[in-house]
Amino acid sequence: MKSFFQTCMAITLFFTLAACDAKINNAKTETAKIYGNCEKCEKTIEKAGNLDQIAKVDWNSDTKMASITFDSTLTNKEDVLKRIAMSGYDSEDHLATAEAYNKLADCCHYDRNPKAVTETETAAIMPIDVLAKDNPLASVYSSYFEVKDALVQTDAATSSAKAKNLVTAIDGVKIDALSKDVHAVWMKVMKALKSDAEKIAATKDVEKQRVAFTTLSPNMYNLMKVTKNTTPVYYQYCPMANNNKGGNWLSTEKAIKNPYYGSKMMSCGGVNEVIQ
Repeated sequence: MKSFFQTCMAITLFFTLAACDAKINNAKTETAKIYGNCEKCEKTIEKAGNLDQIAKVDWNSDTKMASITFDSTLTNKEDVLKRIAMSGYDSEDHLATAEAYNKLADCCHYDRNPKAVTETETAAIMPIDVLAKDNPLASVYSSYFEVKDALVQTDAATSSAKAKNLVTAIDGVKIDALSKDVHAVWMKVMKALKSDAEKIAATKDVEKQRVAFTTLSPNMYNLMKVTKNTTPVYYQYCPMANNNKGGNWLSTEKAIKNPYYGSKMMSCGGVNEVIQ
């Protein structure tokens, strides 16, 4: 009887896992070389790249090749590789920061390409070109998304560092170069943006950072509504954030990657609006 029960459980588990794998709709599979050493690397790489029902990564420690299957309407190969780079692993197109690489266990310190070592700080998480590069607010937006990405990873140290960059970017905006409509909104939100960015920069407590992010994001949204984006931006919402008061954020991906809970509830939330 026990054997029969165990057999039934095994069959149930098999079909459950198969069903989970089949849940990725509009599936597209691509390959990429990702550098690493061991089984521990494999677990970290796959955990960083996987998103429930959206993306699945299968990495081979011998060949260093990863098979990346994803819902092509929600994400893409590049975004998966960016997440993996944030966890400390270089691929051919996206490099990890020295800080992320150094946090890896000793057994996971793979040999890095000399070029990767010299370029890692500038090339790791590619700036997100929501605006044309010559737009006065381009660095403000890219810095905001870097803060958001660090919070998704629950990386308080990186979030603090990126928030300092955001403060610098806000101070560096050439107001005279802003259009009339953008200038009007900028003058309304500038002080609040800087205040929230400074709060995030001043602490290594990720929960305090997330509280400041709940007020930072709506002001960024108001600003983005009047600028001309080069790509769609998704205004997303988690009802459970900020002690169930709710929290919004901006993302260049339609797929939900929750900056308020990270891996605890990565896909919690939805898209409120698409800003074109």
